[in-house]
Order: sequence, then C-alpha cells, then structure tokens
Amino acid sequence: MRFVWAVVAFIIAAVMIGAGIAQRTVFQGPKTETAPISFEQDVPYLLIDGAVLNKLPGAQTLRAQAEGDILAAYGRTADMKAWLSDAEYASATLDDGGEIRTRIVEPAPIDEPTDAVADPAAEGEAAGDTAADAEAAEPGRNPAGSDLWLDEFQQSDLLIAPLQLPEGMSVLVAKDGTEPAPSKVSVSWPIESTTPWAGPLIVGGGIVMAIGVLLYILGIRHVRRSRGPRRKGLPLPPTEPINLAIEGEDKGVISAGAPTRRAVSGRRAFAILPVVAVSALMFTGCTPDAWPQLGPTPTPTPTQTVVMPDSQQAPAVTKAQADRILSRVSSTVAEADETLDATLAASRLDGAVLAERTTNYKLRGAITDRAPLPAIPTKSLEIILPQAFDGWPRTFMAVVSDADDKTANIMMLSQADQWSPYKLNYLANLEASTVMPEMAPHYVGATQVPPDSEFLMLAPQELSAAYADVIDNGEKSEYWSLFDVENDHFRPGVLEDRQRRLDDFNQTATNTGNLTFKAAPGTVAPVALATLDSGAIVAVHVHEMEEAKPTNADAVIKLGDNTEVKALTGVEQSASGVTTTFSDQVFFYVPVLDSDEKIQLLGYSSNILDAKVIK
Repeated sequence: MRFVWAVVAFIIAAVMIGAGIAQRTVFQGPKTETAPISFEQDVPYLLIDGAVLNKLPGAQTLRAQAEGDILAAYGRTADMKAWLSDAEYASATLDDGGEIRTRIVEPAPIDEPTDAVADPAAEGEAAGDTAADAEAAEPGRNPAGSDLWLDEFQQSDLLIAPLQLPEGMSVLVAKDGTEPAPSKVSVSWPIESTTPWAGPLIVGGGIVMAIGVLLYILGIRHVRRSRGPRRKGLPLPPTEPINLAIEGEDKGVISAGAPTRRAVSGRRAFAILPVVAVSALMFTGCTPDAWPQLGPTPTPTPTQTVVMPDSQQAPAVTKAQADRILSRVSSTVAEADETLDATLAASRLDGAVLAERTTNYKLRGAITDRAPLPAIPTKSLEIILPQAFDGWPRTFMAVVSDADDKTANIMMLSQADQWSPYKLNYLANLEASTVMPEMAPHYVGATQVPPDSEFLMLAPQELSAAYADVIDNGEKSEYWSLFDVENDHFRPGVLEDRQRRLDDFNQTATNTGNLTFKAAPGTVAPVALATLDSGAIVAVHVHEMEEAKPTNADAVIKLGDNTEVKALTGVEQSASGVTTTFSDQVFFYVPVLDSDEKIQLLGYSSNILDAKVIK
C-alpha cells in the first residue's frame, strides 16, 4: 500500500510543479507592451511628448534604429519646443482617444516688411534668391552637447535608452540635425504580470514529492523486513574465508552478524538528497511576484515639502545639469589656455572673466614666464542656485570647493538664448570665513533681482559705484555705514597694494612724476539672485585705475621692469603718462531694505585688465 501512496504523491507533485512552472512560462503572457512611432516625411528631428511616454505606467524604454550615430536627449517640454522653434520636426502626441499621432510642425514664420507697391520683377528675383538660398542652406543644428538637455544618449545603429520621465518632459530623437531622423522608433513599457500561485504550487509540489520518496523508502524497508524464513544453507567447508574487515587477533574469523547500518543510512541519504536539492532550486527560482501578497498595503509616510508660489517658474538647471555644464566650461577653457585661443575661450566665457583671460593670453604671448590664470574649478559642486525662469536669458550661481587645496570659488553663468551654451561671466574666490545666506533649494530656484530694484538696501546697478567710493574714500564715503567693513578683507588688500606701488614710484619719481589711484564701476552689468530672506547675492564689476603722469615737460614715465605694462602698451616709456586698469569681480550679499544687517562681502578676485598710453 505504501507504494501506491508513493505513486499517488509523485503524480500530485508532478501536476503541482508542472502547473507552477506553466504559470511562469507558457501561461504568463508578454512582459512588455511596445508602441511604434512612425512618420512619413523626412525631417531632421522627432519630438516625443511626455504624454506619449506616460501612456502606460512604469519606466519607459526608447528604441531607435538607423544607420550611423543616433542621439536621444530629454528635457522640459517647453525647452524642447523652444529649441525647435525655428526648425521643421515631427511631433508625436496623444489624441483625445489616447492613441499616438504624429504630425509635422513647421518653423514659426518670420515677419518681414512688405513694400507698398508690388514689383513683379522684384518678386521674380526674390523667388530666384529663395531657391538659391535653399540650395545653399546651411546644415541643420546638431542637438548633441546642448546645455539645455537634462541628459542625452548617443549610440550607433541601434539606440536603447531606459527612461523614467514625467509628463512635463519630452524626448528629442535625431542624428546630426541635417540627416533625417530615425524612422524606426518605438517606446515600450513593462507589463505587471503576477503569478501569485506559482510559488506555492512549485514549493508544495516539492514537499509532496519528498513525501512520496519517503513513502517509497518505507515501502522498500517494509518488504525487506516482511520476508519469510529461508532454507538452511549447506554445511560450511573446514576452511572458511578470511574476514579482512577485522583487525587484531580475531582477523580471519567471519562475522555472522547483520551488516552495519552506516551503509544503509548513507544510501537513504543519497536517495533523499536529490529531492531536497530540486525543491531548493525551484524555491530559489520563484520571484516575489510568484507569491500571493497577504500582508497589508503599506501606507506612505508624509514628508515635509517646499511650498512654491503659483507663479513660480521652473529652475533654469538641475544640479546634475549644472555639474555637466561646469565640466564643459572647464575643459573648453583649459584647451583655450593651452593654445592661447581667445576665440575658443569666448565660446564659454563672457564679461569680466573673458576680458581678464584675453589679457592674460596677450601677456603670456609676450612674456615667457608669465603664469596662466587658475583653471576653472569643477571638483565639488557644493551649492547651486538656479534662476527660476522659463524664458531667456537664464542664470545660475554655483559654489565649488576643493577640499585638498582648502579653497572655494563662487561663480555666475548665463545662457543668452535657447541655442547658446552657458557662459561663465563672474568668478571669484570665497572668503575663508564666509557664511552664505539662506537660499532656496536647487529644485525650486530663485528669482533674478532687477538692476534697479528698490527693495534692497542698495540697487544692484548702484552697488559697484558705492563700493568703489568706499575703496577710495573710506570712512568719508557716504556708503561707509552700509558695508560690513570689519569682515571685508579685499579693501585693506587694495589699499596696501596701492601704498606699496606708491612707495616704489616715489623712490625715483618724487619730483618728476605723480601716481594716483581711482576706483570706478566696471563695464559688466551686475547679476543678482534673490535669497530666502528677500535679500540678494549680487555680482558686480569694479575697475581700479592707476595713473602715472610726469609733472614737468622734460620728464618721462619709464616703465623699467614693469613687463606687464610694457607688453600691453608696446612702449618702454611715455612722455604723457600711462594708465593701468585692474578688473575686480566682487560678490556681495545685499540685505532687504530696512534690515538691521549690512552689505557683506562674499568673495572677490582681481587681475590686470589693460594698460594704455595717455594721449
């Protein structure tokens, strides 16, 4: 009977295990759903709207196939459409029925003035010019490497990009902006296909199989024990075989006892072991979706959120985007520093930073041992404060620190329009004891304060002139009480340097020349971003001018060992005098109007900008 029950257990186990495996294989169904995106007309770009990407829940996988390099970039939908505003492209969206529809979007028309009287001959010439222009059209804009994208992927022949984008994001698919965009494009989503009884069936089948094996072993044991008496054997011969298993003096005597149980139990263990191993393997092959979820549904824990105003616009960049932009700026400027290429530097620098770099290239070309300016820092992005603005130009502030050198830098970068790269226009060293004001999180951003704001202690456009007056006049300046002069380490350094230059000049030209100093507002417009306490971080440009003039008609200003001024002016001496200009980039925290705080210096840098002969 035990054999019958063992066979029944084997059959039940086979059915259970087979049913469990079938649920995980032939009966499971597809694991993904794919939606193709097609368009008939050849256009250089394909824009996939966020609604298409979120047609089904879950992560998205984008696939595009074409010969050559394929690029896919994603960003905010508004930014994508702004970048494509002057180009023809295919747009994939969802219709009212939830189906994917693709249409061709034409570039926005450019308004041109029309003449009051139409001239047929002129119209014919214009038509000919239009045809000629079309033939000589410039290549399309390559989307690769744009600072507007949050991220991009580039592969050859077949592009597979895993995504997880919300509805406010879109994906741009293209090649190089000139060749037609890939026509074989699809988006796929995972399908949640659970088999909650596959695990119990497989494991239960393994247990039943183990029971069947046990019943089978018990049946064999019962049969062996229930055998009847055997016939007696023939008389043994006088000489008996030697039992080699016995040691010592009894060696050679045959033992008539029952066989040891060690071998029997070993055989049983050997029979059970495969069943246990198979069950364990089947158990480990079952993923969590192969089991029923009997526990309660977890309740999400509420977390503190930042309340944003209804009129708040999106931040200009994300932290990862800002980090990538800084790396691109640094690598481009490093190449320009090596080749002394001011044109290349201008592709990533602007304002005071570019002006100082250009002067340094000129000096390095004329002076052999002239040191380059420090490289653009990118090591550790500590603070990022982007402007919350959907239009252009856009700005963000960054603070980068270097733990090895124990230095920190503060900078402002701006993007002129949606097609331009971000350019670094302000760069300064942070004071060692600087405490930054409280700022909005990078995912919220800050508003840009207008230059003529009346809500700050000093308007940004007045700050440069006010600080220049404080440098020149000290306590006699009308702005002296507005600045935190006790924690200002830049102004004392300027005054000390002025005194040193004056002492050196007076050693040889006390009675024949005159050296004067003056600070004035620089030529670069200020940039200001608001802080949480309604104050602002303001970057301004200040010029420090040093003028050396002879005091009598017979005297001349000899430049001597002043290699910088000689290289910039191209003369050894001047009878009319020489003016040297230094460029100061200064960052301030300006409190709100009627605040008890004072304007605090955050960081500064100073480099020679120009030298000219007085005419």
